[in-house]
Amino acid sequence: MTIDRKRSLSALLPSSLLIIMASVAPAVQAEVLATAPAKHVEQPAPDIIVTAMSRGKADLLAGVATMSGTKLSDARRPSLGDTLASLPGVSSSGFGPAAARPILRGLGGDRLRILTDGVGSFDASASSADHAVSINPMTAERIEVVRGPTALLYGSSAIGGVVNVIDNRIPRRVPNEAVHAEGDIGYGSAADERTAGGSLTGGLGGGWVAHIDGIWLKANDLKTGGYILSAPLRAEAAAVNDPAVQANAQLRGRLGNSAVKTWDVGAGLAYIDANGSNIGVSLARHDSLYGIPNRLQTSLGTAPEGDVRIDMRQYRADFRAEIVAGGSWIDRLKLRAGYADYRHAELEPDGGIGTQFFNKGMEVRFDAVQAGRGGWSGSSGAQFFNREFEAVGAEKFLPPSQTDQMSLFTLQQFDFGRFKAEAGARLERNVARARADVDLATSALSRRFTAYSGSAGASYELIDDWRFGVSLTHAERAPNAEELFSNGPHAGTLAFERGNPDLAKEQSNGAELTLRGRLAWLTIDVSAYYNRYRNFVYQAPTGEIVDDLPAYQMMQGRAVHKGFEAELKQQLGVYRGVALSADVMVDYVRATVKNYGPAPQIPPLRVLAGVDARANNFDLRAEVEHVTAANRLAPVETSTSDFTLVNLSSTWRPWGTDAPLSLRLSVNNLFDVTARRHASLLKDDAPMAGRDVRLGAAIRF
Repeated sequence: MTIDRKRSLSALLPSSLLIIMASVAPAVQAEVLATAPAKHVEQPAPDIIVTAMSRGKADLLAGVATMSGTKLSDARRPSLGDTLASLPGVSSSGFGPAAARPILRGLGGDRLRILTDGVGSFDASASSADHAVSINPMTAERIEVVRGPTALLYGSSAIGGVVNVIDNRIPRRVPNEAVHAEGDIGYGSAADERTAGGSLTGGLGGGWVAHIDGIWLKANDLKTGGYILSAPLRAEAAAVNDPAVQANAQLRGRLGNSAVKTWDVGAGLAYIDANGSNIGVSLARHDSLYGIPNRLQTSLGTAPEGDVRIDMRQYRADFRAEIVAGGSWIDRLKLRAGYADYRHAELEPDGGIGTQFFNKGMEVRFDAVQAGRGGWSGSSGAQFFNREFEAVGAEKFLPPSQTDQMSLFTLQQFDFGRFKAEAGARLERNVARARADVDLATSALSRRFTAYSGSAGASYELIDDWRFGVSLTHAERAPNAEELFSNGPHAGTLAFERGNPDLAKEQSNGAELTLRGRLAWLTIDVSAYYNRYRNFVYQAPTGEIVDDLPAYQMMQGRAVHKGFEAELKQQLGVYRGVALSADVMVDYVRATVKNYGPAPQIPPLRVLAGVDARANNFDLRAEVEHVTAANRLAPVETSTSDFTLVNLSSTWRPWGTDAPLSLRLSVNNLFDVTARRHASLLKDDAPMAGRDVRLGAAIRF
C-alpha cells in the first residue's frame, strides 16, 4: 500500500492543534506579564454597520461575521467569494479565481444580497455562477456578513443573508491630516498574481472632503495542487480509446484559461458638518477580463468549448446623505442611492463576441432612525429597486426582462437590561416582466408578487457577559426573472435552462438559537438554525438533451434547511511581550428537498483552527482547515473528497504599531494538496489553488 505522506501529515494537524491549544493555555497563562500592553488583548467586535442601526455584535439575534484590517489584507483574493471563504458559514461558488461568489449557509444566487455600503452590486452575478461580482475586494475597508432576521431588512433576496462591502469612496469623516494616503502592493505565486492600489483622501476646507482611488490586478493561469480532473473524471477519460482524451487524465498543475486582469477607479466628494450630518456622491468604473476555466474532454463526442473569456465593464454612481436630527422621536434620517450601467461580453476563442449581457440597476433606500426612549429604539424605512436585464447573442438563455421592487420595513428593539427583544417586518411588492423573444420562442409575460416577512426574537443575559437568544422568522421571496423566464442554452453552466413562469413565491419559517459569552480568557459564539420552506425553487434535470446540453427545469417543493456555526477564541496570555491566542471554528449545513433528495452544492462539515502571536511590531498566525468529504448528494451530483489545508501568515511593522508601513508574508496550502469546494459547479474540473506564497506591503500616512 502506498502512503501519501503529505496528506497523512496534514490530516493529523487539526486534532493535534486542538491538543496543543488545550495543553499550552494553562502554562502560558501562568507566565502572563502584568505589564503587557492592553492593546494586545482582543477587544469586543465593533458595531455592525450593515444593520439599520449600528449595534454591537452581542446584541444581534443572528449569525454575524466581519473582516477588516490585517485579517482582510491577508484574506484578499481576486474574487469576493474566495476572500470571505474562511468566515463562519461562508463558502465560495468557486467558478475559477475570478468568478467566485459567496455562499452563505449553503444558499447563494438570488437568496443572497451582495451590497456595497448598503445598496446592491447591480451586476449579473446572481444569474449564473460564471458571472463575477462587480465589487473588487481591494476597495473594501471592511466586509460584514449577516445571516438571519436582520438580513431581511435588505430585501426578500436576502433570505439567505447579506454581504456588505464598505469602502470610503464617499468619505465619512474629515481626515486628521491635510491629505491621507494609502497604498498597497502584493504578489501571489500560485497565479503569478500582481496587485497595486492606492487612495488619497483630503480635506478641502469648510467640511468638504474629496477622495480618489485606483486599483490594478493581473494574474496568470492558476497553479493547482494536483490533478486537474477529479478521480471519477480521470477514470472516465482513461477508459476512452483516444490518446488525446486519455492524456487529459494525467494533466496536473496549471488550470487552463483561468487568468484575470482587473482595474478600478473611483472618486468621491462629501460634505461633513460638525454634528455628524453628511452628504456625498461618488463615481466609479470597474473593468475585468477573465477566463472561464477550460473543461477537459473525458469522453468521445463533442469536446467542451474552451478558452472562453468574459470582458466585464461597469459604470456606477452612488449618493449618500445622513442628517442628525437629534429630535425627541427621530435621531437620524438616512438616504442611500445607487445606479449602475453594467455589461459583459462572452468572448469566443478567436476573440469574437458570442453572447452579451446588459444590466441597468437602480436602488434607493430611506431610513428613519428613532431616538432612544427608555430602552425602546428602532428604525423604519422604504426601499425601491429597479433592474433591466437583457442578453444578446446565440447562447442567450433569458428574454429581455425588467424587475421592480417597492418595500416598506421596520425593526424595533427593546432593552430591559438583562432581557432584550426585537421585532421586524417587511412588506414588498415585486413585479417581473419579460418581453416576447422570437429566438427563445417566448411570449410577453408578467408576474406580480406581494411578499410579507417578519421576525421576532429575544435574548437574556444568563450571567454577566453570557447571553442566550432565540429568534423566529417568516420570510417570503419572489422568484427572479431567471427562475421565471429562462428558456435557452447556457454555456457557462453547460445546461439548457428552462424557467417556470408559474412559480409561486418562496416561503420559509425558521428559528435560530444563539449563545454568546466571554470569560476572562475565552470567547464563545454559537448559532444553530432550522428553516422549513414551502415552494423552494430548485433546478432539476429532465433527462432530455437539447442543443447538445442536458436540460434542467425550475421546480418547486418543500425543503428543510438546518445547520450550525460555532466559534471559540481562547486568549492564552502574554509571554515576554507576545500575546498568544487560539481559535476554533466549525460550521455545517444540511438541506433536503422533498421528493427530490439532498439539495445540490451544499458545503460539508468544516473545522478551522488557528494560533496567533501578536507583538508591538509583528503578527503571526498558523491555521489548519479541514473539510470533510461530501457524500450526501443530489441527483446527478458527484461526491467530493475531504481535504486539509495548512496556512501560515505574518505581518511585520518594522517601525512599530503606529508606524505607516506594514509588510505581509503568507503561505497558503503549505503542503500543496488537491482541494475542491463542493459548492462549486466546476469542482470536478477546477481544483483550488495549490501552494501559494504571498507577499505584500501597505503604507498609510
